[in-house]
Amino acid sequence: MKTIDDLQVAGRRVFVRADLNVPLEGGKITDDGRIRAAVPTIRKLAAAGARVVVASHLGRPKGAPDPAYSLAPVAARLGELLGAPVAFASDTVGDSARATVADLADGQVALLENLRFNPGETSKDDTERGAFADDLASLADAYVGDGFGAVHRKHASVYDLPARLPHAAGGLIATEVAVLKQLTDDVRRPYAVVLGGAKVSDKLGVIDHLLERADRILIGGGMAYTFLKAQGHEVGDSLLQEDQVPVVREYLRRAAERGVEFVLPVDVVAAKAFPDLATKAPAHPVVVPADAIPEGVMGLDIGPRTAELYAAKLADAATVFWNGPMGVFEHPEFAAGTRGVTQALLDSPAFTVVGGGDSAAAVRILGFDETAFGHISTGGGASLEYLEGKTLPGLAALED
Repeated sequence: MKTIDDLQVAGRRVFVRADLNVPLEGGKITDDGRIRAAVPTIRKLAAAGARVVVASHLGRPKGAPDPAYSLAPVAARLGELLGAPVAFASDTVGDSARATVADLADGQVALLENLRFNPGETSKDDTERGAFADDLASLADAYVGDGFGAVHRKHASVYDLPARLPHAAGGLIATEVAVLKQLTDDVRRPYAVVLGGAKVSDKLGVIDHLLERADRILIGGGMAYTFLKAQGHEVGDSLLQEDQVPVVREYLRRAAERGVEFVLPVDVVAAKAFPDLATKAPAHPVVVPADAIPEGVMGLDIGPRTAELYAAKLADAATVFWNGPMGVFEHPEFAAGTRGVTQALLDSPAFTVVGGGDSAAAVRILGFDETAFGHISTGGGASLEYLEGKTLPGLAALED
């Protein structure tokens, strides 16, 4: 896979497919981590004299312009981080995009409007997707793929466009791939994995993969209750995927057979209703044993004894991969479990990888120093699919 050092960029229009899919509330960015992660590649290209054309998606618009998903706030923040103005095109391949790109001088940067405002970006029809890629290609002389969070998507700007231009991987993608190889090809042991999040169905593929590679797997978040149910425990009103119980039971059997330690909560923080995340109103939580969650309450975080147990299980690890919060960390009464696991990762001598998505957001929202971790991924879904051994379209497109 070529890097940007292999491209001639001075005086040329370089299309950078970044991942600037940041959360917005009322038009304001609430977490700029992905923008900051994109800056080094953009800055390097600009310093080398490229005319940098940045593109990204944001959210899930329906293939048409939607002000709620505009990248305009991102253009402003990107300019602040770069210390230079970023021109913003109000469309993707129309008059504004063409004029904005034509006005760029060497070393200047422009950002196109949300790629998903055009239905060709995500189309499953090769012809429609290819036509959009042709239009994007007309704006550039070379392509740099640096949006790791999107490489598992067969989208026009990720998969089809690289075939139409000289192409290379940006620094972010190169780093992500190098780190993930440390979790697959040359793992230092003991190898511990912490998995959380809402649904066990979202993690089936990676759990299946990890049963062949990990030494211990710690489970938290909403998915923990399906595991507890598979062990025969009642889970009250907690999130439960009843249809996945047989699958989970088989995973537990396979883990025992292979000597992989599955660690489940021993206590949980529960409440009668899901908390109000907007007002952060008191939810009156109680701590209950994980094997005796009463009717009428739902588990919303791992409990204090579980947090201590998980910290002990991470203390001697040499490698740790974490994907998914331990509870509803956005509410202060249910953040202690995620905070405890995050601190345990910092206290561990292990090489620690935070697997993007909500885990990365939790690190920032809870006030931890991002630089203290071995690596914080920008692509939760992409990271999981890589660990499952899947071929990621965006990475395949960058190979020669």
